[in-house]
Amino acid sequence: MSKTNFDAMSKAELRAYVIAHQDDQEAFYALADRLTAKPPSATYPASMTPEEIHKAILDIIQQKQRRRSPS
Repeated sequence: MSKTNFDAMSKAELRAYVIAHQDDQEAFYALADRLTAKPPSATYPASMTPEEIHKAILDIIQQKQRRRSPS
């Protein structure tokens, strides 16, 4: 029996696999690791002015809105 490559699966595929193979603990742990993984957060220097902080926040909001809007 060949080993299943959980890293090659999308989160939805891995979730479906875990539901279909409820006795597969390795798959369960792979899904749990994927769900609890956090993306790296941005860091900003303490020397930023309030105006720079405001601009950085607006830039992040605009980036998120661009990702959500259909092209």
